[in-house]
Amino acid sequence: MDPDTAGGASARPADGEVLLAARALAKSYAGTGGELPVLAGIDLEIRTGEIVALLGRSGSGKSTLLRCLAGLIPAGSGSVVYRGEPLSGANPGSAMVFQTFALLPWLTVQQNVELGLEARGLRRAERAAAALQAIDLIGLDGFASAYPKELSGGMRQRVGFARALVVEPDVLMMDEPFSALDVLTAENLRGELLELWESGQFPTRAVVMVTHNIEEAVLMADRVVVLDARPGPLKAVFDIPLARPRDRGAPAFGALVDRLYGVMTGRAQEPGPALLGRPGPQAGGPGRPTPANTPLPQAGVDGLAGLAEILARHGDRCELADLADELGLEVDDLLPMVDALELLGFAVVHGGELLLTPEGSGFADADVQDSKKIFAGAVLDAAPLVRLIVTSLQRREGTLRAGFFRDLLAHHYTGEQIAQQLETATDWGRYAALFTYDAGPEQYTLDEGGAAWHVRPPRAAAPAG
Repeated sequence: MDPDTAGGASARPADGEVLLAARALAKSYAGTGGELPVLAGIDLEIRTGEIVALLGRSGSGKSTLLRCLAGLIPAGSGSVVYRGEPLSGANPGSAMVFQTFALLPWLTVQQNVELGLEARGLRRAERAAAALQAIDLIGLDGFASAYPKELSGGMRQRVGFARALVVEPDVLMMDEPFSALDVLTAENLRGELLELWESGQFPTRAVVMVTHNIEEAVLMADRVVVLDARPGPLKAVFDIPLARPRDRGAPAFGALVDRLYGVMTGRAQEPGPALLGRPGPQAGGPGRPTPANTPLPQAGVDGLAGLAEILARHGDRCELADLADELGLEVDDLLPMVDALELLGFAVVHGGELLLTPEGSGFADADVQDSKKIFAGAVLDAAPLVRLIVTSLQRREGTLRAGFFRDLLAHHYTGEQIAQQLETATDWGRYAALFTYDAGPEQYTLDEGGAAWHVRPPRAAAPAG
């Protein structure tokens, strides 16, 4: 683990006992090509008095780590220890709040909240009293007899919090609990939970939350743990020394967000190529063939092209934070499109600023047909999966089923990752007029008549490593 403190460890409030710990934790899932590692060598302690945020990109294993800590899934190797004892099943000292609310629609709010108490064998009167107290604490008084279908998304998530808190767990686990809510509802609920935490009324001794949102992590956590997309030890750990309530506009807040952004995206250090990792800056683009194992960012052509055009209107450069504000997004919502522009050699990130390259400027300013040609050349150089589809079609009489590529990718990716990779590659290749795709038979066909195909023959893939 590479600790990276912000302001000194002395500011950290968590100096209490270790409630929960992962020791050399590793976890893999079975794939058609063998075991697919998700976590490897994770060492982490959760102490009394702290909120810990698990931050990472999609596929980094943060939700898997949370479930291992909760005892919902077993570790592959290593161990999870609760109060000094290795877990062999569900963690008796934790409760979980899920992203999707996970309420039983045929039960009332009170009945949903009572579920955990019923499982613990409490009598009806005790369950009812405890449930009503939790309902009142979380701001749901007056809704005890309502059914989930009568509630807004924010109210449903409050029920999820009440159900978790009513059992008074040592550690509250939260898996992206605000991501399914609208912006204003999420902000309100975050604020209310933090007020409860600071007031001492929160009936739990520590909180572990999963998020992909950098600002949310800095806003809520005492400590932020960054997971790498490549299975391995934790990428970095940040102490957050800011007093609550935290001001998003304060320079210290912005500096922490910037530092976390740099570590999370690999800009603070050059990562080596990895099968499930992200490429380093400028991994592809003209004259820079990309390693064959580089995954494609989840960014559609419309999104990355739109971002390039916005940058061009800003004089080919703009602060990422300013771009996010202009678009009404969080900075991390832009990351897939930023990654795509970098991969294709259309942009680079420097000091928190996104700058178009000459190739990117030409792409943004070109008319539709010329932009397709420029895009095709960049994709053939920088997108290994698109290049694989094109070269395979050339060798197989111009037509192949999607299942052929799924089988090839199954040795390196999970089923969800395969679907994401093929979706992006298909979008990019069709826009570049390199091939067509028929969703009915799931069939790719070489588009030999496409003008973009004649821009440049596909460059041989660079060896991985």
